Amino acid sequence: MHITIENAAKAIEEAIRKAREIDTFMCIAIVDSGADLKAFHRMDDAWVGSIDIAIKKAKTAVFFGMPTGEIGKLSQPGKPLYGIEHSNQGLITFPGGLPIVDKDGVMIGAIGVSGSSVENDHAVATAGAQALGTWELPAHPWRT
Repeated sequence: MHITIENAAKAIEEAIRKAREIDTFMCIAIVDSGADLKAFHRMDDAWVGSIDIAIKKAKTAVFFGMPTGEIGKLSQPGKPLYGIEHSNQGLITFPGGLPIVDKDGVMIGAIGVSGSSVENDHAVATAGAQALGTWELPAHPWRT
């Protein structure tokens, strides 16, 4: 499986459903496994500044194959990835970006969501990712 426009639309639809359920306005980006933007939706009244953040969250999640919040934990002062947010034309290292993993454990893309608290961003991203599979990659020795 790979990210098609049809399944990208399905992920966005589920993310929008969750955003409405929690009464918030979001920008939602879907990228393919090469970090190329496949689909994007800005809900009415979502912040303009969240456009760039949502796209960068999706790209960050696919670049490193992990949730952006996990990268954030590793990028704090004194941690092994300190300063990583300055690479790749800018990364986002707080929650709201998740890899999208198919039933075979293959990362097929990622979702990035921005527009509310990081908890709400993560919840909406989770709903979108789960529309296509999961966001959890199989165990690997370097993953914590």
